[in-house]
Order: sequence, then C-alpha cells, then structure tokens
Amino acid sequence: MSSVNKKEIEKFSKMAAEWWDPNGKFKPLHKFNPIRIKYIKENIISNFKLKNRRNPLKKIEILDIGCGGGLLSEPMFRMGANVTGIDASDKNIKIAKLHAQKNNLNIKYLCTSPENLKIKKKFDVILNMEIVEHVEDVNYFLKSSSKLLKKNGLMFVATINKTLKSYIFAIIGAEYVLGWLPIGTHEWEKFVKPEYLEKILKKHNLNSKGIDGMNFNILTDEWSLSKDLSVNYIGKFLKN
Repeated sequence: MSSVNKKEIEKFSKMAAEWWDPNGKFKPLHKFNPIRIKYIKENIISNFKLKNRRNPLKKIEILDIGCGGGLLSEPMFRMGANVTGIDASDKNIKIAKLHAQKNNLNIKYLCTSPENLKIKKKFDVILNMEIVEHVEDVNYFLKSSSKLLKKNGLMFVATINKTLKSYIFAIIGAEYVLGWLPIGTHEWEKFVKPEYLEKILKKHNLNSKGIDGMNFNILTDEWSLSKDLSVNYIGKFLKN
C-alpha cells in the first residue's frame, strides 16, 4: 500500500519554486504560519513541561510530514528542536534543502512518505499539517504516521472540515473568487470531518486533547483560533 497520491504530488511539484515567495502561490500558508507556529509551540511546551526560554523546543525530536519547502520545519528548528522533514515530492525537498543550506539550518530533509521512512528512532512530535486532505488513503497514512511517534508523544493535525461552508469558503471563495490558491488545489471529497479524524486516530492509540477552529479575518488580514470548526481546524493528539 501507499499513502502517496501521485496526482497531488505532481500538482504541488509544479508550484515548488514558489514555496518561499510570500506573495506567490503559497501566500495563504505564509499568512497561516504564525498561528500554526504559536499553537504548536505552546502545546509542545505545555505537554513536555519545557522551561528553556531561549530555545523553547530544545532537544524535542520533530517529524514534519508533508513538509513542502520547509515553512514549518525551519521555525521549529530555530526554536531548538531537532527536525526531520519528509515529503513525497522530490522538487519540494530540493527547495527545502536549498533554503535551509542558505540559512545554515541543520534540518534533515528526505524525499519519502511515512510508511517508507527508513529511520529506527521514533519522534516526540509529528506534524501532519494541511496534508491529510491530499493523501491517497487517510487511514493508512495516519496509521503509518502513528507508528513513528513515541509513547506520550504529540501529533498535530490541521486540515479542512467536510461541510457546505468549507466548499463555499475553501474552494469557491479561496480558489475561484479571491484567487488565493490555484484552481484545483483542493477536492471537497477529500476533506475530513473532525469526528472521523478522531475515530481513526483513536484506533491507532492517539487520543484527542482538543480541536480548535482557525478563522481568517479579512479586515485584520490575520488568522486566529476559534470554536468554529466548520472550515479550517487544528487538533492535538496524545499517543497512549
């Protein structure tokens, strides 16, 4: 079996050169990044009871799955974590490696998927951010990911709910009306309901420790956490 959807990989490989352009095709992710980073950082500190202010994530082993060009891997590394980033797109990995080298960041990037990752160690934290809606088989992908997580480790998952509102906002609005994303970036059929996500992860010994909605405010041009899970949401899960 494979969790890799070749059509999705080709789609993102074509845009790979634009990963670090804040006004390019990944502009929504650049705007999204501050709230994701804050959420991940605060929950890791809380879960592992970390107290190093200068390097808040020092010695935490993080696996960033579907890392793309490294938009999350780099800030995690800068906060002191040991980071491994994996992506099934060779072009994405090349961009990520090049950007890390330019900035003297010692991040381990590999072109692979979770089921094919040839590393013996397990990780304290796994990031599955904006990836589950692009894989071939969500259940198999999360099962493969969970095997790479230590006991009492944290997995973060961010994705899009499968609702009428998400179709209107994430596809019609973001792709066709506002042009934030290239048309065809998302397929509504691949969106995942939070209760379905929780059910799959529980089957693989991961219990939900809270799911938050993420809403975009057009007036402030910023993302914030909310109780509204109807479009974008982010959750944290603890491994038994």
